[in-house]
Amino acid sequence: MVFPLFDDNSDRRRFPWVNYTFIAVNIFVFIVLQEAGADRNKFTYAWSTVPAEIVTGNDIDETGQQPRTIEHPVTKERIEIPPLQPTPISVYLTLLTSMFMHGSWMHLGGNMLFLWIFGDNVEDFLGHLRYIAFYVICGILASLSHVGVSYFLQRDLAVPSLGASGAISGVLGGYLLLFPHRQVTVILFRFLTQVPAYVAIGIWFLFQIINSLGMFGGSGGGGVAYGAHIGGFIAGLGLVKVFAIGEHEPGWYRKLDQQSKRSGVRQPPW
Repeated sequence: MVFPLFDDNSDRRRFPWVNYTFIAVNIFVFIVLQEAGADRNKFTYAWSTVPAEIVTGNDIDETGQQPRTIEHPVTKERIEIPPLQPTPISVYLTLLTSMFMHGSWMHLGGNMLFLWIFGDNVEDFLGHLRYIAFYVICGILASLSHVGVSYFLQRDLAVPSLGASGAISGVLGGYLLLFPHRQVTVILFRFLTQVPAYVAIGIWFLFQIINSLGMFGGSGGGGVAYGAHIGGFIAGLGLVKVFAIGEHEPGWYRKLDQQSKRSGVRQPPW
């Protein structure tokens, strides 16, 4: 398993205020609006993406009903799902709101670490406004991917999903295409080392593929939305160069990537 810590930012031109704002918003929503992941927080069960609501277009209000119990498709763990709350907006807008919510401190911490490491470089390459659009569209496509996978595999469509994972997966896909040879400092099998981005992100993606195979067993249950991770990653791969049209790549980006490919060592642009 690979655990990334940081990457090389020596060639960064712009202060990544959009990326830092995304991180701040995610933290605020989790701590303040979600009450730090409280089990029966009404905000969480009103503003998450519920596949059944997206498929039908109808809001599901389970106020006053008893919690439901589902089975995790891989671990077979029994999980209690509190009643869904009424959504005060169009259910389709939860595709956007859910990407700024999280289920636990670990969920939040892991996502924000990946966003902090990889998001600033993609923002630097695309520019601030394009990065906002890229991030949001990848997140929405990731959520739709999760809804589609849940529907076609006959999962429990009433299980809500949330998290920035899909949008961040898109960022990883974009990063892989833009900076495949950039050195990333990671913990790899308990050793601190540097690996090219294609190794760090490639191992992560392989992990998503392997774990998603558990989704094919049985018809009930919830769990991690690996469909969103994979869908977001593919969206990032497919869209990042589209969003980069008209953004002239600095000469030192190409030069440094060639240096990294040859020697595995990145040098600053001066």
